[in-house]
Amino acid sequence: MGKLIIFSAPSGSGKSTIIGELMKHEDLRLAFSISCTSRDPRGKEQNGVEYFFLTPEEFKRRIEGGEFLEYEEVYQDCFYGTLKAQVEKQSAQGDNVIFDVDVKGGCNIKGFYGDRALSIFIQPPSVEELRRRLTGRGTDAPEVIEKRIARAEFELTFAPKFDKIIVNDTLDTAVEETLKTIREFLAK
Repeated sequence: MGKLIIFSAPSGSGKSTIIGELMKHEDLRLAFSISCTSRDPRGKEQNGVEYFFLTPEEFKRRIEGGEFLEYEEVYQDCFYGTLKAQVEKQSAQGDNVIFDVDVKGGCNIKGFYGDRALSIFIQPPSVEELRRRLTGRGTDAPEVIEKRIARAEFELTFAPKFDKIIVNDTLDTAVEETLKTIREFLAK
């Protein structure tokens, strides 16, 4: 039976990069949690690979049935969520399941699984550094960056609810600290 590793972070904190580095360590037996969404597939996305694609009606039915560990309605009839049964299936195969979720979802999953889950919050060194990183990406308009900064300030208030806070000041150091934390957790 695999364990569960939850990652949350404000946009621009380097969470995806850190997770990408961890995935290179085959000995950790890490597998991404496959979430559900009610949006249509994009590009070459395939059902059961990147996401399970559900209709909004099917998503709502499963919410009512209590099938989700966590879910969010991003905007009307556009849902994202994690099915309990899918997590159990991946875990039963011996995979250590990685979650890349928002702070509320991370807290919900940790609350559901308790000590079987490790929750990690990747934190930027400062809000100013986060703004610099988001601006440096060159992918968002200034008003979008300001919305992300406001969201990040909200998300940072959740950091103390996580088992481990890792400040991503230097990527290599953050990756090493995360790897050490996960290895210790998996060895328990």
